[in-house]
Amino acid sequence: MKNLKPIITLLIIVLFSCKSDKKTSQDLAQHQQKEEAQTPFVWEAANVYFLLTDRFNNGDKTNDVNYGRTKETAVLRGFEGGDLKGVTQKIEEGYFTNLGVNAIWMSPIVEQIHGGTDEGTGLTYGFHGYWTKDWTNIDANLGTKDDLKNLVDAAHKKGIRVLLDAVINHTGPVTEKDPVWPNDWVRTQPQCRYDNYDNTITCTLVKNLPDIKTESNNAVELPPQLVQKWKDEGRYEQEVAELDAFFKKTGYPRAPRFYIMKWLSDYITDFGIDGYRVDTVKHTEEFVWQEFREVCDNAFAEFKQQNPNKVLDNNGFYLTGEVYNYGISAGKAFDFGDKKVNYFDKAFNSLINFEMKWNAQQQSYEEQFNRYNTILNSDLKGYGVLNYLTSHDDGQPFDKNREKTFETATRLLLSPGTSQIYYGDETARDLTIEGTVGDATLRSFMNWNEMSQHQDLLIHWQKLGQFRLNHPAIGAGQHLMISESPYIFSRVYTNGDFKDQVIVAIDFPKELQILNVSSVFKEGQKVRDFYSGEHFEVKNGTVKITSNQNIILLEELK
Repeated sequence: MKNLKPIITLLIIVLFSCKSDKKTSQDLAQHQQKEEAQTPFVWEAANVYFLLTDRFNNGDKTNDVNYGRTKETAVLRGFEGGDLKGVTQKIEEGYFTNLGVNAIWMSPIVEQIHGGTDEGTGLTYGFHGYWTKDWTNIDANLGTKDDLKNLVDAAHKKGIRVLLDAVINHTGPVTEKDPVWPNDWVRTQPQCRYDNYDNTITCTLVKNLPDIKTESNNAVELPPQLVQKWKDEGRYEQEVAELDAFFKKTGYPRAPRFYIMKWLSDYITDFGIDGYRVDTVKHTEEFVWQEFREVCDNAFAEFKQQNPNKVLDNNGFYLTGEVYNYGISAGKAFDFGDKKVNYFDKAFNSLINFEMKWNAQQQSYEEQFNRYNTILNSDLKGYGVLNYLTSHDDGQPFDKNREKTFETATRLLLSPGTSQIYYGDETARDLTIEGTVGDATLRSFMNWNEMSQHQDLLIHWQKLGQFRLNHPAIGAGQHLMISESPYIFSRVYTNGDFKDQVIVAIDFPKELQILNVSSVFKEGQKVRDFYSGEHFEVKNGTVKITSNQNIILLEELK
């Protein structure tokens, strides 16, 4: 490592101050809540926590078994007890706040098929949420509509946005308890070959996963099994009346996709959710997502109009899409081989970035950060990407054996773009579960019982997460390298009258460093390293930093 003495220009906006040199993560989290009104919420810089609702926390053991789902399943392929009350419990305890999380994405919570099925990986129930039976109801294993209302309200009180997961592409598999939907609603063949555009869309993803005919504009009647279900539950008339009102108001044809859009929009108008992560985007015609954007925007505007006291800010409804294998390098255009499609314009705010795990393995921090900064401020300007290093259906995560857990946090939380923590990243939850087949190994229950073993790691995630939360410049600002060795960079974000600038050092040498800051800070001005909690005073135009940590997160104190 070269012994350089870089002249560091620090232009840092104060987002909060502290009264003591060192504070716990909880102290800092409590202080940040007092200051969050001064810091705008920026989706392009958000810190999103993705959890499988059934696998996170069991807040109500009385709802663990429903719909006769009692068959023995393959390993980690049945319901495990997590629910909405469990998520709310952790919100209220401050778990997410301590992590610097300002948005929670939950796997789908709508009612799943009642039966189980075997796709070649053993008997499986719809614990993951992607096998819908009834879009209008919350699965009893996960809770009730009151539970969802309480969760959203609790999150909003903490300044945390809520993303639900939307599936329009398909119903759940057919089982002895779950008959196939009518053929004017779904196709059951052919199975997708994924070798061009058409063979990715007008087909079933896998065998026995009926594909919604999203291309159709033909009016269809409600599926008879859904009609009977609603009648048995005593809500048929109400559901039909709401559908009639929706179609009359919008003028949309009573085509399959618009029924589903109406049902998904109800979670916006009824509960005030802030966004959707949308599943299987590339398996549905792109115009569908432009229509969905319009439906969601109208529903969000209606919610804000009817609930002015619950409006958090002026942000619009957020849509992030799963276009499997999309990477930031593609810019706006996803290539099917025979056709390129832009899913951003008039549809998605961002797409999930499947590329980052490879970038993290193959590129230095600066190579990745600078490249992301360039793309986000050119081809993707006005849009964003959702970065991840671990996820629920990616069998090749960045750190499957949990050998680079600290680097995972540093790389993810300091990258330009929106960050997505996968539940248990912060506690080194095991991703190699014995006896599992396929993606089940990625979906074990949250390892709350191992928290004490990973306190240093958790604190690392908390400090980086809170710094990211306090400084939208980290995710949405302009990146500029100041020094290659030691590696130091700045991020600068400006939006109207709000300005935010920070300096970050990674792999900082554990020895005294004299940093010249005379071009910005006045004599006697105080600055702080957020990571260590240490305060420094500018003397003779410099600050002297002695740290036992290899990360420096510098901000100004006023």
